[in-house]
Amino acid sequence: MILRDVTLRDGLQLTGKVLSTERKVDVVRRLLGLGVPMLEIGSTARPDLVPPMANTMELIDALTAEELERCWVWVATPRHVERAAKAGVRNFQYCFSASDSHNKANIGRSTEDSVAAMPDAVRIAREAGGEIQLCVATAFTCPFEGAVAPQRVLDIVSDRRTDGAGDVVVADTLGQAIPAQVAGLVSAIRRSTPPRRIVFHGHDTWGLGVANSLAALGAGATVVDGSLGGLGGCPFAPGASGNTATEDLVFAARPAWLTPAKLADLVRLGEELLSELGEPNRSRTAEGARSAASAFEWVIRAG
Repeated sequence: MILRDVTLRDGLQLTGKVLSTERKVDVVRRLLGLGVPMLEIGSTARPDLVPPMANTMELIDALTAEELERCWVWVATPRHVERAAKAGVRNFQYCFSASDSHNKANIGRSTEDSVAAMPDAVRIAREAGGEIQLCVATAFTCPFEGAVAPQRVLDIVSDRRTDGAGDVVVADTLGQAIPAQVAGLVSAIRRSTPPRRIVFHGHDTWGLGVANSLAALGAGATVVDGSLGGLGGCPFAPGASGNTATEDLVFAARPAWLTPAKLADLVRLGEELLSELGEPNRSRTAEGARSAASAFEWVIRAG
């Protein structure tokens, strides 16, 4: 399993407080220092619509080229890619929704318009020497239209205009999917569309974030997204709650870089950050790590 922590993008979208650039830099460097392989650090969304993303460009400017090699930025138009590339970004997550209603609410255009614009986004990313992902939001359900047919997602992923994306991100935006649905869609993408790395982006609204992520990995995904303390949600998706907790994902999957000491540091970082933001900590692993079961090596010991 490869973890991508999305705390600084998807995690912050619904928070009432804006983290300073300096604090974001600190979070990036602490996560990378612990061994987290990939981060999503911000977006080019309009700051008046998503205020916590307002200082994304300042954050990019504060990071080194080596750090940015492990960081992704959310984009939705070719102009977003161009702007981010000029700032030094080399990893772009080009995102749009499978459902028209959510795409119009989130990005202000139809799904077809987003697909049609993707070749230009790919070209700009490549000219900058970068990588681009195809991210399909509302891949299972839409807050306005209900269930999304798997074929709708497969048609998007198979569309020749999405060629050039190195990864496909399958997003359970509302956290309403169940493991069988996730495994089925990931398997179908792996089996019947051009070969690309598959990323699963889950939310934990119905308590199945970890189960869905493990199902995705079992079906052929290699990357899963999570945020510290389960922070997050989409401001344009009524009913969406936080992301699957980073702490819960790594405790369940045990990537090679994880040790009890590093898990403890992740838990502490999540606790610090959520306390600072005034947000609840939804990580069950964080709760378990503070238990009195001192014989268990993953419990944080006092002192």
